[in-house]
Amino acid sequence: MAPLGDNKDNVVVSNMKLERMLSMKGGKGEASYVNNSQAQGQHARSMLHLLKETLDEVQLSPPDVPFVIVDLGCSCGSNTVYIIDVIVEHMSKRYEAMGLQPPEFSAFFSDLPSNDFNTLFQLLPPLANNACGSMEECLASNSHRSYFAAGVPGSFYRRLFPARSIDVFYSAFSLHWLSQVPDIVLDKRSGAYNKGRIYIHGANESTANAYKKQFQSDLANFLGARSKEMKRGGFMFLVCLGRTSVDPTDQGGAGLLFGTHFQDAWDDLVQEGLITSEKRDNFNIPVYAPSIQDFKEVVEANGSFTINKLQVFRGGSPLVVNHPDDAAEVGRALAISCRSVSGVLVDAHIGEQLSDKLFARVERRASRHAKELIEKLQFSHIVASLSPA
Repeated sequence: MAPLGDNKDNVVVSNMKLERMLSMKGGKGEASYVNNSQAQGQHARSMLHLLKETLDEVQLSPPDVPFVIVDLGCSCGSNTVYIIDVIVEHMSKRYEAMGLQPPEFSAFFSDLPSNDFNTLFQLLPPLANNACGSMEECLASNSHRSYFAAGVPGSFYRRLFPARSIDVFYSAFSLHWLSQVPDIVLDKRSGAYNKGRIYIHGANESTANAYKKQFQSDLANFLGARSKEMKRGGFMFLVCLGRTSVDPTDQGGAGLLFGTHFQDAWDDLVQEGLITSEKRDNFNIPVYAPSIQDFKEVVEANGSFTINKLQVFRGGSPLVVNHPDDAAEVGRALAISCRSVSGVLVDAHIGEQLSDKLFARVERRASRHAKELIEKLQFSHIVASLSPA
């Protein structure tokens, strides 16, 4: 790591610690990811037709060879369990359509070591036994699962699995999380120092380019690792936050989530004397929403994978509200949504008490702009279907 200058001791969420602590908020509380991932679930369901098109291209191994699926960045909610069920069911039907007995299925749920795997495993139904009868009966039963499950902790920017062992990689809403905040963004001596901000939305060009380079490096490492782990007839289906603007300082929906009311709430804490401006400046959200061109350039330069499909998909709002006209509900939804994905980092940087004050200010500010949030806070996703080159 490059030296960070005078401020390095104030960077609580250092890049070395980030991998060990980054996670969606665990447990089952109000701001937990389990209770605040409905929007991600809706977005994933809206793309099922694209996932199934990818699964139709996967090469079928002999039925006596286990079929292996991985969800990279699985987090700890029910969405990952649902997606694995969809993949197993779809692939089983493909085998049956060929007159073959479906193989045994193995699913690996993978995320960083700090992920709340305990909550995830509690969501898994018990493995179906022989009393279940046919594969169809197992799949139709919500009380059983028809695959062997395991958790795999580790960064997906490195190798996680044996060579040529995986049939399908699935990853949704994870690849926009960088492996680290670029060093120069936290270096006061650098032109990319993100002074006055906690995200790159609206930042200067040097800051945005540092984030872009980090994304390019991370995605190249991700592709390199997967190219070694995937079976030759395997496929990968990837979804990450994206943007439609060519300008990386315009982060689209991610910018509205992290770069407006969230940013202003940090400024509130500074103005109220609760934290120093330096403390704010040493916190940066390690998220980069790429353009489709950003993504394509990395895949083509890497050369490990062929792009079968690459598109921008309009995912919709991350806010789940029953009464869009209720400003207080909209404000609360934004604050909780923001906290469920960034709260662990915020808590580590300023402590839980100040974190409570910060998100209370996010909620208050968002409530005052509820109509605009309902109309404008929309996520775009980069959706990619890749196979080994």
